[in-house]
Amino acid sequence: MYNSVLKNCSMKNKFLQEMQSRGYLNQCTDIDKLDQICQKKSISGYIGFDCTASSLHVGSLLQIMILKLMQKHGHRPIILLGGGTTLIGDPSGKDSTRKLLDQKDIKKNIKSIKKVFNIILNTKNKKTKPIFVDNARWLTKLKYIDFLRKIGSNFTINKMLTFDSVKLRLEREQSLSYMEFNYMILQSYDFYQLFKKNNCVLQIGGSDQWGNIVNGVELIRKILRKDSYGLTSPLITLASGAKMGKTEKGAVWLNENLFSSYEYWQFWRNTDDRDVKKFLYFFTEIEPGNIDEICSKEKDINKLKILLANEATKILHGENASKIAEKTAKETFEKKGLGLDLPEIKVKPDDVKKGIKLLDFLSDNNIMSSKNEARRAIANNGLKINNNLINDEKKIIYPADFREGVLKISHGKKKHYQVKIF
Repeated sequence: MYNSVLKNCSMKNKFLQEMQSRGYLNQCTDIDKLDQICQKKSISGYIGFDCTASSLHVGSLLQIMILKLMQKHGHRPIILLGGGTTLIGDPSGKDSTRKLLDQKDIKKNIKSIKKVFNIILNTKNKKTKPIFVDNARWLTKLKYIDFLRKIGSNFTINKMLTFDSVKLRLEREQSLSYMEFNYMILQSYDFYQLFKKNNCVLQIGGSDQWGNIVNGVELIRKILRKDSYGLTSPLITLASGAKMGKTEKGAVWLNENLFSSYEYWQFWRNTDDRDVKKFLYFFTEIEPGNIDEICSKEKDINKLKILLANEATKILHGENASKIAEKTAKETFEKKGLGLDLPEIKVKPDDVKKGIKLLDFLSDNNIMSSKNEARRAIANNGLKINNNLINDEKKIIYPADFREGVLKISHGKKKHYQVKIF
């Protein structure tokens, strides 16, 4: 009934054309009809985000870029922040049940997550200004028996067991709670509610959401006798085999209080050579037609990485922060100086006067995961203070190590920190 992975399909609508040219377009329930509708009028489409933390991480960025693209072409994005579904937890791609959060924590997370959308998306244009909805508004008010009769009767266990979010978990012989099993029904109900209340005709998600999206389209057709549409973007696979948005220190968060603009710039600057061109399409606003030309003319991959880092950082943190991050990197790496935007660690004057054991300092501030890792780094000539190699693992940091109240610690070639006395 529905399209499989889309390849070389011809579309007239500029939104879908750019979706395809950037590599955002993977599957669609009916690409021809969706193309016709988008060609005739502006539509509303939604993407749902669970609120399990106070910030989304860069693994969610592709979906946000799609919402931004909708606005560019005159369509209105709806951002569903799942205050209700987060109480359950999406089993898609998960090996075990998520830790359950209470409503108070989820509300805090929603408030914090909204900040990023208000930065990246256009909130001034009345026609395309994003609509924020919290599905707790309807999910927490459901009456169980009524819900089973009206909504649950439209789903069959046979079909639900065929979708990847359930099937893969069971094939790995990992438990799936009845609570999680209901998630796809709740997500379908979300689409049904948004269709009725907000005239939302499109749901977008990653390819792991395909089964849930199809269920929503079918629920609307069965109950309301109306057409709606779903499309997915491909899941991002890195050339290195690593998971998108993960570093040695953890997730690459989008909220600046959890991940600084400089760290964010460095994340993109350190992109694997093989992923640079793809990420220029995915995570920048450079016109698709210009990216091939830029990549064919510029043979220095490091310059392309800097372009990627500048453009990606500009979208989230602004052009000024992007320029400062680039300048900091040049001063730190090329001139071996102390960049102003390096991650900052503060120490108390009294502690410095007494002397701070280097191994303790490195592990306590998560520069190294443990004292043993710090010892290995020193033994392998991987640690510097103020650009000077450290060979003594028993070194103690004193006031004399600081230059005008600042000390620079470097771990390898890419990790640099400024330590300040305050």
